[in-house]
Amino acid sequence: MKRESINFKDKLSKFDDHWAPRVIAEMNDYQFKVVKIQGEFVWHDHKDTDEVFIVISGKMEIEFRDGKVEIGPGEMYVVEKGAEHKPFAKDECEILIVEPRGVVNTGESESELQAENDRWV
Repeated sequence: MKRESINFKDKLSKFDDHWAPRVIAEMNDYQFKVVKIQGEFVWHDHKDTDEVFIVISGKMEIEFRDGKVEIGPGEMYVVEKGAEHKPFAKDECEILIVEPRGVVNTGESESELQAENDRWV
């Protein structure tokens, strides 16, 4: 078995589209996904799971119906299951998301921003 570390910057350099997470690793039933974001996403929630956002570069906000949280490089935030939220980044932001395999990025909200699942890079 070939053992090799995973470099976030290398993986992120392989695509340019926004709001389209790419799987880079799995642990048990969880996937680690890198994604580039810019602009507004859609209001959505994940009824059955928490979701972790870790900022690699740039800055982002996660808006909630009762406030927002700002996240910068080297910071993370856990959105608790069932919390309606809307990610946003004024400028391009690169993040790592950790969530169970099969989670749809838009939750149950229909949107043109719904990404293909299990897309590896």
